[in-house]
Amino acid sequence: MARVRTDRRSSAAIVATASPSTPSPQPAKPARPRLVGVVGLGRMGRAFAENLGAAGYPIIVWDASQAQIDAVVRPGIIAAANLADLADCDVVITSLPDDDALASVATGPQGLLDMLATGAIHISMSTVSPPLSRHLAAAHAARSQNYVSAPILGNPDMAHTGDVFILAAGPHAAIDSVRPLLEVLGQRLFVIGEEAAAANLMKLAANVLTALTMQGVAEVLALLRKGGIDHRIGFDILTNSLFDSRVHRTYGGKIANERYCPPGMPAPLAVKDLRLALAEAERHSAPMPAASLVHDRLVAMVAHGWTNLDWSALGLLAAQDAGLPDIIPAESGTAAPTTEQAAIHTDKTSALSVTPIDHVYPPSTTGKRSTDAGKASMLATPLAELTHNGSDPSRLISPTSRSR
Repeated sequence: MARVRTDRRSSAAIVATASPSTPSPQPAKPARPRLVGVVGLGRMGRAFAENLGAAGYPIIVWDASQAQIDAVVRPGIIAAANLADLADCDVVITSLPDDDALASVATGPQGLLDMLATGAIHISMSTVSPPLSRHLAAAHAARSQNYVSAPILGNPDMAHTGDVFILAAGPHAAIDSVRPLLEVLGQRLFVIGEEAAAANLMKLAANVLTALTMQGVAEVLALLRKGGIDHRIGFDILTNSLFDSRVHRTYGGKIANERYCPPGMPAPLAVKDLRLALAEAERHSAPMPAASLVHDRLVAMVAHGWTNLDWSALGLLAAQDAGLPDIIPAESGTAAPTTEQAAIHTDKTSALSVTPIDHVYPPSTTGKRSTDAGKASMLATPLAELTHNGSDPSRLISPTSRSR
């Protein structure tokens, strides 16, 4: 069970302090929802459901995979047989992989627009396009319902511990109503405005910056390795001097330690996010040449078949481009190399040498790099399963997809 912290940093605006003799009136505490629905039980959605259940919220969950539902259900968290069972929810949180999945759950036959009562609040915590958010906000408003866009900054591990950052946009009254709920899920809530699409644009911009940072770390660590410097030592120097940001440490750390599995965000979803960001850049006539380059690098990862690797495997791609001896993890979705294969690399004196694959990597202090071909049985998530075009909500969430 995920822990629920009580030391949340307040997201309320800072106001002038009244004098001791005239205390400020306290705003009315929002009523706790009678029932909260969570749709999409990937690593993010499951963390949301578990944290809210641990905080005492009554939760009902739905996912196309019965196994995903069974893993979450416990006292205080019940299972829905279908989306229609969410009709009594005051609040429904969706955590889905892409535009098609969210649109179908919301607007498809017996979707949320048809099921939710007047005044209910739909909180979308998915990374989707701003145009879809505008459409759903208008559609919910036409039915006297509320739509709040609340994507997060962080990874599934941070969601599990309640340490993500939440970007919220939508009707102020609706956000105020669900503020206590959102503060259970993250360490800080940023309210951007009343236009739901603003939160999605902010999320896409943050993902672009994260991808650009990872690409920079990937190239620099490849350079250090080619120059004969232990890349882990180099990374330690960088992150303990001028480059001490969360992104450098968290995502750059995956590159330095070559930990690309399990994926916090699989490469195909990262391709989707960069594509959505570039579409917004075109819409607003804001050229993003560096983002375009990193988008192509992520596409190259998918072309290599690395659909089950984290997007930080940009480091693996940079290492390969530099001619460095890298082993593709067995969990990547591509076939693991055989022990007869050799890795060709250039040492510090530029002398060409051939080293058996099994001996390229010394034991890591942060985790083992396995070359056991038996572990290659973990299959990649097919790209087609991450894009849903049907209108039947029961087909939307692949058992192997990772909702965000």
